Amino acid sequence: MKNIIKIIPVLFLFLACNSKVSTEELSKINGYWEVSLVETPDGAEKEYGMSTTVDFFEIKDGKGFRQKVMPQLEGKYLTNEVKELITVKDSASSLYLNYKTDYANWSEEIIKVTDDVLVTKNDQDFIYHYKRFEPIIIE
Repeated sequence: MKNIIKIIPVLFLFLACNSKVSTEELSKINGYWEVSLVETPDGAEKEYGMSTTVDFFEIKDGKGFRQKVMPQLEGKYLTNEVKELITVKDSASSLYLNYKTDYANWSEEIIKVTDDVLVTKNDQDFIYHYKRFEPIIIE
């Protein structure tokens, strides 16, 4: 009986760490995100400070786009109008963002999404940690 009591918390921890992102959580991706950290397949990490570009995501009903934008000091965003089209793929184990441009197709697994954190993993096993972008507005 004591062993069962010891195993239950470990089981809950395991299930929490391996839980699949739900389709209901996809709406949390919408908005502006900046890369804060990238983990490489060999375990190296590269931290990112302020960037001149951020990623804007818009996904609705399993389809949408990602676009690079440049925040401006007055609160507006500049863009080159290039959009990476996204379709969401719901597999048994994970949710995937499938990207398509005129030049390439690729996929990223959604590892985690909250109101302030987005973590994705691409086909080459690079893990991207995003944080919600908060603009600096100078009036």
